[in-house]
Amino acid sequence: MAENATTGPTERDPVKLAPDFYKVALENDRVRVLDIRMKPGDKSPEHSHPAYVMYAVSDAKVKFTDPDGTSEEFEVEAGQTVWRDAETHAVENVGTNEAHILNIELRG
Repeated sequence: MAENATTGPTERDPVKLAPDFYKVALENDRVRVLDIRMKPGDKSPEHSHPAYVMYAVSDAKVKFTDPDGTSEEFEVEAGQTVWRDAETHAVENVGTNEAHILNIELRG
């Protein structure tokens, strides 16, 4: 299995799995910044992130579903910043507007 220093197995890289939603805005040896845009009803397949900081560009309401099937709805307001530990999940935009999020994934 090929490995990616940022996210682990490349098969779990959200940029590779859902390029319509995830774009790399910046990448270097310290961070990778993902620009994420999902319209209402959009679903991203299961993928992984290392520890990251999430910055909400817009209000967003999403549902995270873990590999074991448990899920939680998560709401953020534009301008809010949230710390997230490394995780694997699928994501669905369950809100009424486009979710625009920046994820700053930490390396090392």
